[in-house]
Amino acid sequence: MAYQISDDCIMCGACAAECPVGAISEGDGKYVIDADSCISCGACAGACPVGAPQEG
Repeated sequence: MAYQISDDCIMCGACAAECPVGAISEGDGKYVIDADSCISCGACAGACPVGAPQEG
């Protein structure tokens, strides 16, 4: 199941830099993950300082 970024996102960009498939982009007020591209690897969750990416 694809990851999603919660409203806890602080727009630091750490998750986007770690995504091996480029599924994360800057959205309106938070980063967003393209569910069709996400491979559920968890790299974004490991890189996020506030735990915003969550599997779901």
